[in-house]
Amino acid sequence: MKFIISGSCGTDNPTMATLPFMAAKTAKEQGHDVVLFLWNEAVTLARPGVANHVIGVNLTPLKEILEAIIATGIPIWVCGACAIARRVEEGDLVAGATIKTMGDYIQAVAEREKCVAF
Repeated sequence: MKFIISGSCGTDNPTMATLPFMAAKTAKEQGHDVVLFLWNEAVTLARPGVANHVIGVNLTPLKEILEAIIATGIPIWVCGACAIARRVEEGDLVAGATIKTMGDYIQAVAEREKCVAF
């Protein structure tokens, strides 16, 4: 199956911030095609080092999950408008992350079988 998994929470809500990353990692481990889309406050999690300080309630630290996502090549899409609002630029992103438009997101939603949002 093809999934697009999106997250909107950042460091202000460590548990909700971690869940889309966990879901993307799990989907990939199960053999699915997956894209992780970050919008709203979640775009800050695509900056190097930010995930190092995010640990949700009873969850694996985000740093470890993000390292696995990068290692397995899951694309991380960062909402362009959200990035501009938070002064996040393409050069500020972890490996595998790119800035995308809402048009890219809608196209991916149209092409995928499952859309999961956190």
